[in-house]
Amino acid sequence: MPHNADGGERQAAMSETSAAKKRLKLPAEAQLEQLVHDPSPEIVIAVAGDPRLTEDLALAMLQRRDLPREALEELSRNSSIAKQRKVQLAVVMHPHTPRHISVPTIRHLYPFELMQVALLPAVAADVKRAAEEVLIGRLPTISSGERFTLAKQGSGRVAAALLLDKEERTMQAALLNPQMTELHIVKALKAETGTELLAPAVARHAKWLLRLDIKAALLGNRNTPFACVVQVAGQLPLRALKVALQGAKLAPNVRQYLQGVVAKAGR
Repeated sequence: MPHNADGGERQAAMSETSAAKKRLKLPAEAQLEQLVHDPSPEIVIAVAGDPRLTEDLALAMLQRRDLPREALEELSRNSSIAKQRKVQLAVVMHPHTPRHISVPTIRHLYPFELMQVALLPAVAADVKRAAEEVLIGRLPTISSGERFTLAKQGSGRVAAALLLDKEERTMQAALLNPQMTELHIVKALKAETGTELLAPAVARHAKWLLRLDIKAALLGNRNTPFACVVQVAGQLPLRALKVALQGAKLAPNVRQYLQGVVAKAGR
């Protein structure tokens, strides 16, 4: 049902745009420089579809927060500027851009443009998530320097994906990312592979090692240093130790140690 509703909305928007174009056709001598700022929605829609529209004028138009979605539809179909990278980014970031335009356009953006989209407060949550998913999918093909920058400055979800990076400086930068959360780290510590650098780093981290859920996740990670296991086992409630013992991936020495702690506490 939502899919059909979205299709109906899209068709209605296209019909309305076509009607607007029929109602108003700009004269050849029209000055687009002035018309991109015109208060009339009909004029702005006509300008958006005009083949004379330049990249600079399109970007000026896209700075308008009152831009009708029909104008954004026209911009996306205007072959003279629709493929310009700056225009594509501005279209994606505009709050009135319909999802059926912004989400497919995201796939054409560069990594740091995707990062901009994911971090901008005005962008809708589902559009941000789409940008993050595209960016995370590209991480294996992105250079070391770009991954490092994304780990430091990217959104929480992107930084979380870089907690399992093979380069220590990138993993450390992700740990320090201001949008990093306890939940992201716990999830990363429970990953099947790739925690060889992460678990020891978290075990030494002054901030994250204070969190109970992270301590419990460290117990179940084979790459956690044994000294850390001994430390956190003495700080967790007995119930958490029993839960950790139910994990099938515990290292043999860790399992034996925890069994001893639990048995001693039960006396």
